[in-house]
Amino acid sequence: MPATVTLLSDRPSVALPWRTTLEEHGVKLDAVSPAHIDVAAQGHRARGANGAPGCVGVVLDAGSAAYGDDELLWALGYLRASGACIAVHLIGATIDPEIEEIVDEICEGLVARSDQDVPRIVGALLRRSDPDRAQRFEFVTLAPSGHELLTILGDGRCALFPRPLSDEDDGSRIVSIDLAENAESATITLEGDLSITVIAAEIAAHGRNGSAVDVPSILLDGAGLGARLKELRLEAGLTQAELARRTGIHRPNIARVEAGRHTPSLETLSRLTVAIGVPATRVFEKG
Repeated sequence: MPATVTLLSDRPSVALPWRTTLEEHGVKLDAVSPAHIDVAAQGHRARGANGAPGCVGVVLDAGSAAYGDDELLWALGYLRASGACIAVHLIGATIDPEIEEIVDEICEGLVARSDQDVPRIVGALLRRSDPDRAQRFEFVTLAPSGHELLTILGDGRCALFPRPLSDEDDGSRIVSIDLAENAESATITLEGDLSITVIAAEIAAHGRNGSAVDVPSILLDGAGLGARLKELRLEAGLTQAELARRTGIHRPNIARVEAGRHTPSLETLSRLTVAIGVPATRVFEKG
């Protein structure tokens, strides 16, 4: 049974851009009536049963006749509470601007406002539906301070690890950082050929590194991340409105991130920093 994405829509034309993009990834689109929302939710719950890929995500057509503003929030809330990875097709739909902001929050930015958004959203759905993404590194590097290791997991969580990383860490210069082929671990090589292995799964659980020594972690909370993004935006001379125009992220959502009321995903963080004109690692520097 191939992996599928369920589309809840009563508009036949909506399926075309989603089906075309999904087929490029070897994923099947299952277009069903909005009345079958429970089937979509149950399909996601059954994901992985008997080794089958199952439903990896649900796309809800906000322009369907089945959805007024209240019905749209009800449907999205139910799907999210059921554990589904969800996106919204907003093309051709008209909803209250305040409701649209809530929709953005529920879907964590996976809202298609044009056909050009579909490939990005499909990629994000497939990535988020991977239950093992938190067990792999997306990025491991030395923090700008030079005294901390910066790790970013596949689910977007970020952490700084002050040195020494273990009892074996003598504080000497880090020569290289090499990710394993499966990205589940990273080998930190110091001068003198001393190596320390860091395991993604153990970092995800806030546990231990490869040397079985407790690693003190400093998690980057939403408030700190938001404040740093705001600082970088102002340094670049950009308004929130201009940043919204460059990224396609609504200005109220950018305001929520900067105020620390919403922690952005790795994908959103990358979009913001690219639009500001700085590398993502600048977010983790002290101002």
